Amino acid sequence: MLRTAILAAARNQTIERVVTKAPVSRSVVRRFVGGSGHEAVVEASRDLIGRGLTVTLDHLGEDTTERAQADTVVTAYRTLLDALNDAGLTERLGPLTARAEVSVKLSAVGQALPQDGEKIALDNARSISEHARRVGATVTLDMEDHTTTDSTLGILRDLRLDFPDTAAVLQAYLKRTEGDCRDLAYAGSRVRLCKGAYDEPSTVAFDKRIDVDRSYVRCVNVLLAGDGYPMFATHDPRLVDIIADRARTEGVTDFEYQMLYGIRPDEQQRLAEAGDTVRVYVPYGAQWYGYLMRRLAERPANMAFFARALVSKS
Repeated sequence: MLRTAILAAARNQTIERVVTKAPVSRSVVRRFVGGSGHEAVVEASRDLIGRGLTVTLDHLGEDTTERAQADTVVTAYRTLLDALNDAGLTERLGPLTARAEVSVKLSAVGQALPQDGEKIALDNARSISEHARRVGATVTLDMEDHTTTDSTLGILRDLRLDFPDTAAVLQAYLKRTEGDCRDLAYAGSRVRLCKGAYDEPSTVAFDKRIDVDRSYVRCVNVLLAGDGYPMFATHDPRLVDIIADRARTEGVTDFEYQMLYGIRPDEQQRLAEAGDTVRVYVPYGAQWYGYLMRRLAERPANMAFFARALVSKS
């Protein structure tokens, strides 16, 4: 119930205005967000990479309603990629991976625009991908709510014709995802598996935690048995242990863990120091509200931290 309430608040503009204008302690946003502009997030990336981690950077913003907004997001990604390159952070680690990459929400680059939204999103994603290739970085297409899944996977297929290293994201709480994993577990295919953070109906998504976890493990098995490059996004220590065990059983060493900026940083460091590839998902930008609320919904214990900061006078 708390998770549902938090997700409802994420869509409430009145609550958003109250929260974003409240005297929030700097530590609230800085714990989960890499900064408001590309300079700050490049510095955050430099620190993480210097500690043996890798990063994927997300310019916050979604539900774009105007073409000009989408163009602004594309420009922001191109500026970020140039800054990462200038900082020497886009070194390739292999044919499919780089130290720094970007994650793109298609809704932020025009997917939901009323006329030719999918084409606009594809063209914009292609522009970002071309720039990423130029500097040595890679691109991941983030997944959003279930109504966009088919559209996103369709854009992914088209984009991979020219940029085969573009990564997909699949969400284990959707009942369809095990099948999508089978479809995408082919050689050269990068796939990020996460649990999912949107409020979905029970007709399309598992609504019990145990069922989501079981689906996640089934998807882990499919991806590790396939020929692609799996990227496992989870902070759950049980799932981390299961992934490590299944990878050893399958003899798979070419995969990575992914975790969110500000969540379990000690575990991120431990895995990296043990020799695993760990990629930190670092969001940045002024439109942090929706992202932060979904992080709270994923782990409601974070509410206490946020509530304390809301009343802080610091």
